Amino acid sequence: MHKLMPGLLLVLFALFAAETKPTPATYVTNSDIQAIFKQAPENGVSDKQIRAVSVGKVNVAIAAVYRSAKANNTSIEHDRVTEVYTIIEGSGTMVTGGKMTNPDRLKPDDPTVKVLVGPSMRGGPLDGGESRKVGPGDMIIVPPGVPHWFSSIDGAIRYSVVRVDPDKLLPPK
Repeated sequence: MHKLMPGLLLVLFALFAAETKPTPATYVTNSDIQAIFKQAPENGVSDKQIRAVSVGKVNVAIAAVYRSAKANNTSIEHDRVTEVYTIIEGSGTMVTGGKMTNPDRLKPDDPTVKVLVGPSMRGGPLDGGESRKVGPGDMIIVPPGVPHWFSSIDGAIRYSVVRVDPDKLLPPK
């Protein structure tokens, strides 16, 4: 059932955002996601957009993310894009909400802004917020304006991300 949830969410977003003319379906296969994971640096972070499409009034993007426990793990907060994480493999503790320490606005030409999530801030650990242990099959919806980060990762974690972009900031792919 948990493997069907990202697709179900994508369909629901598409139905709510649809204009009168339907758009063709977009497929992201497990092979697409696994190919991104194979390219990830063993001790780093890889966040790669696989597809980004218009579904009417909004854009929806699909990404694959790999995070090593050894990577520099900063918090992030997006101004306008909602993210829906589905943990595929690994586990860790995710913190959402609270106050970002040492916030720094990303420059408009930063690839994270231009390709992945639109205008955002990065910072240090979060003060306060809600800490939750997450693992395979878990899903997390992170609305715009909510700072988030992994305060700990058990080895490495792999997850898919559905990004809902109501302002169509992210380029089609």
